[in-house]
Amino acid sequence: MNEQRILDELLALLAGGGVTIRREPLGGNGGGLCAVRGQNVFFLDTEAGSGESAALCAAAVRKVLDIESIYIRPEVRQFIEERSDLKW
Repeated sequence: MNEQRILDELLALLAGGGVTIRREPLGGNGGGLCAVRGQNVFFLDTEAGSGESAALCAAAVRKVLDIESIYIRPEVRQFIEERSDLKW
C-alpha cells in the first residue's frame, strides 16, 4: 500500500472519529492536529508530501482514537505503530 493510500485511510479514520479535516496550503510542513473552539481539526498541508502528511496524520489518529478498539487495515495499523511516535 503506497503512502497516498495510507494517508487516505488515516484521514477517513480521523473523519469517522469526528475530526474535521481541512486542506490548506501551509508551506510544505505537513499540517497537524489542533483544537478549534473545542473541536478537533486536522490541517492537511496541500503543499507537503504524502509521506510527511501521513506520519502527522498517524500521530493524530493515535492521539484521538482508541486504535485497539476499532478495525484498521493491517498495513495502516503497522504504519501508525511505526511512524506516529516520530511526530509526538
